[in-house]
Amino acid sequence: MFGYVWKKLYFCSQIVIMNNMDAVMMAGRVTPDNIRSLEPGQIFVFGSNANGFHGGGAAAAAVRLFGAVYGQGDGLQGQSYAISTMEGMAAMRDNVNRFIAFAREHPELTFLVTRIGCGIAGYTADEVAPLFHDALGVGNIWLPGDFWKVLVGNEDAGKFSSWNKEKSRSV
Repeated sequence: MFGYVWKKLYFCSQIVIMNNMDAVMMAGRVTPDNIRSLEPGQIFVFGSNANGFHGGGAAAAAVRLFGAVYGQGDGLQGQSYAISTMEGMAAMRDNVNRFIAFAREHPELTFLVTRIGCGIAGYTADEVAPLFHDALGVGNIWLPGDFWKVLVGNEDAGKFSSWNKEKSRSV
């Protein structure tokens, strides 16, 4: 009897976890790792510095692959969008808020946010992800799996990126 009840409770708890994950996964809003190409209407969102010196990491990839402009540290450029992350957390917050407003104004575009601020800038996902809280309700903004983990508080959210590789459109 107890074994049956335990299995039933365990099964129900798994449904709750899956429903939390499904809410994000079904929306298709998890940025894949290592983006090498984009479909029309997709925008690669990367961390930059105010001077637009796109020398490393995702910024260098944005120049090489997606039309980022060397010397432009913020905003839309080609098939990419720069968010300055090197001038401190308060400035990054303002830049993220400006990005979210821009994304709301352009629902025809899909913004694939990389792990901005978590590379050369030296922040962690726990520090940067909360800046994207207002993006949760913006359907054309995708976030990295570890940002989702922080924002939705689900330990399994790190699995989102592997799901997205299998289920999303080619990115």
